[in-house]
Amino acid sequence: MGLSKIKHVRAFTVRGGGADYADQPGPHWIDDHIASPMAKYEGYRQSRQKFGLGVLGTLIVEIEAENGVTGFAVTTGGEPAAWIVEKHLSRFLEGADPGHVEKIWDQMFLSTLHYGRKGLVLNTISVIDLALWDLIGKLRDEPVHELLGGAVRDEIQFYATGVRPDIAKDLGFIGGKLPLKHGPAEGEAGLAKNIAALADMRARVGDDFWLMLDCWMSLDLDYARRLSLKATELGLKWLEEAFPPDDYWSYRDLRAQAPPGMLVSTGEHEATRWGFRLLLEMECCDIIQPDVGWCGGLTELIKISALADARSVLCIPHGSSVYSYHFVVTRQNSPFAEFLMMAPEADRVQPMFAPQLLGEPVPQNGRMRVSALDKPGFGVELNADIKLSRPYEH
Repeated sequence: MGLSKIKHVRAFTVRGGGADYADQPGPHWIDDHIASPMAKYEGYRQSRQKFGLGVLGTLIVEIEAENGVTGFAVTTGGEPAAWIVEKHLSRFLEGADPGHVEKIWDQMFLSTLHYGRKGLVLNTISVIDLALWDLIGKLRDEPVHELLGGAVRDEIQFYATGVRPDIAKDLGFIGGKLPLKHGPAEGEAGLAKNIAALADMRARVGDDFWLMLDCWMSLDLDYARRLSLKATELGLKWLEEAFPPDDYWSYRDLRAQAPPGMLVSTGEHEATRWGFRLLLEMECCDIIQPDVGWCGGLTELIKISALADARSVLCIPHGSSVYSYHFVVTRQNSPFAEFLMMAPEADRVQPMFAPQLLGEPVPQNGRMRVSALDKPGFGVELNADIKLSRPYEH
């Protein structure tokens, strides 16, 4: 017997505070001087907001069944993605059985091939897919991790991403990932500053705490080689997303030439099983890091993870809070998870999607019990006090 059919699909943007840090008022560590692809232009080096990081804003999709039960999810994409939801993809959802996630995903992907395949369109497909899984869980009165086959461990352990790994260590996290500050355009002086900052942090946290560097697509192969050679002396665990996502050849070469013991990771801005298949077949990395809100959703992440598992490559999803936690706890090749330190100074644990979500669990002493994820669906609710706009009601 099928589930209650889908009656309505609605796409909203957020007004006055969003899931993306760029929607939030005041300074934030993510917007400080951090290496990026645009950092070769000096005017866009000091602030990533200057070149438009976060300009799309937050997208929320609600899917309501005929019996009144509603599933929802949050990602980035803003008004352009809302248009795609309401004016194009809603036709494949309204009137359909929400449990038919494979068919719905396939129809959404194939119908957007001529203008999609990655980026904004995959963000849009991802959030619809997540909202479907949330709805299915609520209709069946089960958490998403049970729908995925059940937990393979009793708790999730986390590393923290932010500028204060020393504080993250005190908070119980297993490691800390620092944003790389200076890219190739800042020359040898910038490289020296990067190594000095890493050395300073290593002195603060000791030798047994993981340290990683997030390069956010900003390097060239020569710089990445030199950075990895200097950083290995400081016990760097991995070098993340060194190159633009389409430069598979540089990832392949970096992994082949990286110092013994140093891992290469990437995939935050990759999408679909085909993109990750290329990363894996070219032996580009030791860890893939798909974002479930961007790579194609949970339906696609299942396939991506299976590809990685077959090659003994870890699948550690990028951030994304409950949307990845429910997945990580069900997969043997996802032994830990990332927690994004959303506090402006990265000095305290704060829910990633505050204030949109109510009931969003956060790590306690760097860990999270599976029991924190036992509510139906993804286990969170939309904050009714958030100001939403539905710009393209169909």
